[in-house]
Amino acid sequence: MSDLNTLFEAAVANSKNLSERPNNATLLKMYGLYKQATEGDVTEKKPGFSDMVGRAKWDAWNAVKGASTEVAQQQYIDLIESMS
Repeated sequence: MSDLNTLFEAAVANSKNLSERPNNATLLKMYGLYKQATEGDVTEKKPGFSDMVGRAKWDAWNAVKGASTEVAQQQYIDLIESMS
């Protein structure tokens, strides 16, 4: 488990040093997986229509609802490695 945490923390650090900025869909996927890995299922109310960014982030996080911390961490790691 601690190895996975170490790899996850390394992937988070690596995500800040990618050679290219990922597209918005990939950024949202990264956000959702990160939030799921660090906080678990989304419990906040979905933002209103006037907050388009907030809604997109909420949707990305909600899309991975139910995934365990370990699964979300591994998916995040895999996603970052695929872009490196």
